[in-house]
Amino acid sequence: MLSQSKFLGLRRCHRLLPPSLYSSENDAESTVTHVVELLQHPTSEWDYDKLRPFLVDASHHLLQITIRLNSIPKALDFLNFLRDKTDTHHPQALSYAFEGALKLASRCPTSQDELLMLRSYRKSHACTIALTANSAYLLLQCLVKSQRLDDALLLFKELDPSSKSFRICNGLLRGLFKSGRTDDALHVLDEMLERGSGFPPDGFTGEIVFRELAKRVRPGRVFPDEEIVGLVTKLCEHGVFPDALRLTQMITRLCGNRKNGVAWELLHAVMRLGGAVVVEAVSCNALLAGLGRERDIQRMNKLVAEMEEMRVKPSVVTFGLLVNHLCKARRIDEALEVFERLRGKEGNRVGVEPDVILFNNLIDGLCKVGRVEHAFSLFEEMKTKSKRRPNVVTYNCLIDGFCKAGNIGKARDLISEMIEEVVQPSVVTLNTLVDGLCKHGQVHIAVEFFNEMKEKGLKGNGVTYTAIVSAFCGVGKIDKAIEYFDEMLRSGCTPDAVVYYSLISGLSIAGRMDDASAVVSKLKQAGFGLDRACYIVLLSGFCKKNKPERVYKMLKEVEETEVNLDIATYNTLVSYLSEIGDFTTASKVMKRMIKEGHEPSVVTYGAIIHAYCLKENVDEAMEIFEEMCSRSKVPPPNTLIYNILIDVLCKNDNVERAVSLMNDMKIKRVPPNTTTYNAILKGVRDKKMLQTAMELVDRMIEDACHPDYITMEILSEWLTAVGETEKLRCFVQGYPVSQPASSQTSVCF
Repeated sequence: MLSQSKFLGLRRCHRLLPPSLYSSENDAESTVTHVVELLQHPTSEWDYDKLRPFLVDASHHLLQITIRLNSIPKALDFLNFLRDKTDTHHPQALSYAFEGALKLASRCPTSQDELLMLRSYRKSHACTIALTANSAYLLLQCLVKSQRLDDALLLFKELDPSSKSFRICNGLLRGLFKSGRTDDALHVLDEMLERGSGFPPDGFTGEIVFRELAKRVRPGRVFPDEEIVGLVTKLCEHGVFPDALRLTQMITRLCGNRKNGVAWELLHAVMRLGGAVVVEAVSCNALLAGLGRERDIQRMNKLVAEMEEMRVKPSVVTFGLLVNHLCKARRIDEALEVFERLRGKEGNRVGVEPDVILFNNLIDGLCKVGRVEHAFSLFEEMKTKSKRRPNVVTYNCLIDGFCKAGNIGKARDLISEMIEEVVQPSVVTLNTLVDGLCKHGQVHIAVEFFNEMKEKGLKGNGVTYTAIVSAFCGVGKIDKAIEYFDEMLRSGCTPDAVVYYSLISGLSIAGRMDDASAVVSKLKQAGFGLDRACYIVLLSGFCKKNKPERVYKMLKEVEETEVNLDIATYNTLVSYLSEIGDFTTASKVMKRMIKEGHEPSVVTYGAIIHAYCLKENVDEAMEIFEEMCSRSKVPPPNTLIYNILIDVLCKNDNVERAVSLMNDMKIKRVPPNTTTYNAILKGVRDKKMLQTAMELVDRMIEDACHPDYITMEILSEWLTAVGETEKLRCFVQGYPVSQPASSQTSVCF
């Protein structure tokens, strides 16, 4: 039996051939067979007069005749014969014969070589052989497969518009996109999209283009996200719409590139042109997910409303996404409103049954804002009224909520209920309760629970041990912390940076700096680096333990890693380095401190001044003092700093400068104390500056600084020795003593 295509071909031939010659389909077949038999003779014996009726009047038969020759060389001989003998008024004869030769070549094992050879043959006879649509398709496919895309484009441009078809264009588009020649592909597509084009895009065109637009990575130039909307819109206007998969992929890609606005335009363009017939909930869900990541709740609500208006039926995922992101944004009441609609309250128009994920998101959201009792009532409703049973995630959310609310007993009850309901606790369940117990100071109960779970086959992980180790460090149980750290290593759990940091901090605070250093070594061997908090606690610990070599090593690491310390640590370092006499390093540390934006405080300057004074480097101490006074952002020196300087100046026989500092204190309204006066009085006594001493004594009375035994000892010995006992008596009674003797006596009495 003849195939349908052959039957249609013969019917077309009947319209061309004389009825007397071909009165039936069998006659047509016999004619083709007859001509093929004649062509089996040597080409020198081919009789044109005998073949002419079949070759001219029935040119459609030439396609089948050429194919039936079953030989490319024979087909080429036949083409040459036709070109030489056929009347120029029948150019279609050569076109059909050439198409037959191409089809014959396409069936050969070396079809690509044979087709390229026929292409070369045609190029040498380009003026006489016009291509049919099928011939053009075969040649273009061959050129595309052989990566001769420039030749393919040239051939496409040469084709008569009547020879072009969407099948030809689709094949060319596929090859161009695959090779990364996006611009050339878009030019071909533009030609298809032109109004009145005889080869408009079809479903296959759409699949090729939409698949390309959905790719995250593609060869050739990057396709701008902003151009996607326009291109998809043009195809939709020609009735070519992306299916749910491709549309979802394009939206997902755009949202992944943080182009939510473009994704919004794309979806709405397809919705506008195709409506609910084209757009499905899965594509809207992809956009909802992208909007959710950007916390764009307003447009999420708007999209869900538009879906309902356009009768795009939402899925449970649609509302799950909305509820999830409303909960993450702490807009729990809005999430509850969405949930109530799903359950049929306030008019259920959506007909979607909430799933366990949606329940879990809502319960977790309620717990995170402290509404644990509300979450628990929803959990109870889920058990009794819903078709969805609580799973391990549901219990974990509630356990975490009760732990954070301080209701540890309820959290433990939920774990017992889980076991009764045959819901297997997970390591997350374990970690949640252990962490809750530890944070509420019940680390020993946490350990008991952990051991209980281990007996039931539930092993902990790094998070479990980290919580326990950190908790023991927090309450100063360093040996216990180390015990569980060692158990963690034995159990095969890989410690994370947090557990190392906790141990280092705990050991440093406990003053066990050698042990802390050992943990630091382990941390570095594990591939971690110290964080800012570790550097701070280690530096403070090494300073307190007077380990200068460790301090220097740590400072070098801090400089190399460019870690910014806090002002308290810088003060500690400056103070310690100054105390050990390393003023050069202390100065460097202070400069680094200023460079990082920390203004040295009174404490910082005080530490250096005090250290210089202890080393009796008075001039350096005064230079630091003057620098401190010149910095506008630093508060004025306090009483302690003045006392240190006045004392050292007096001891170094520079009483005049000490007195000047006393005057400076008065100007800056820094209140002196008894220690201040004792230091200056010792100095003026040694310099026998009696009048100055009397003035200072009067100021002491004015400042309400009560003399102590040191004050009385200095004045009693000195004033008695110089015969000024009356002044001493006036001072004790609280009267001025710097007046002349005559008036002074009257004042005292």
